[in-house]
Amino acid sequence: MRRVMATLFASALMVSTLAAPAFAQSFGGNSCVNNCEGHRAGYEWAEENGIQGDDDCSGNSSSFEEGCRTYVEDSGRGAEYEDDGNEIDE
Repeated sequence: MRRVMATLFASALMVSTLAAPAFAQSFGGNSCVNNCEGHRAGYEWAEENGIQGDDDCSGNSSSFEEGCRTYVEDSGRGAEYEDDGNEIDE
């Protein structure tokens, strides 16, 4: 009986591990919902418009605003890659 219970527990653990996402993407320390496109767009907009303060980072989405704030905090990081170095598709 113990062997059966141990096998069932191990099987349930494997299934829950497989169902969880392999990794969560982030951009500038902020979690991405999809693939960080909104963050990239906000960062690029801030770069193109010479944004220098958080107060100028308003938009229609939190990811856009976070991308803009990331530019303000670190204008040299670039927008092409998320925090783990994976390329963000446009």
